[in-house]
Amino acid sequence: MAVPKKRTSKSKSRSRKANWKRKAHLTAKKSFSLAKSLLNNKQNSFVHNDLNSETKSV
Repeated sequence: MAVPKKRTSKSKSRSRKANWKRKAHLTAKKSFSLAKSLLNNKQNSFVHNDLNSETKSV
């Protein structure tokens, strides 16, 4: 099993964690914005099927 030879500095591990958290924050921000635009019927940049407007043929 591979073992690191030297200890990783705190600044390097903190910067990795900060990058990881920033990616998660941006993804959450985008999804929240998308949800808000769907609720307000102001979507412009994507195509989605509205389940309420579909007619069901039985």
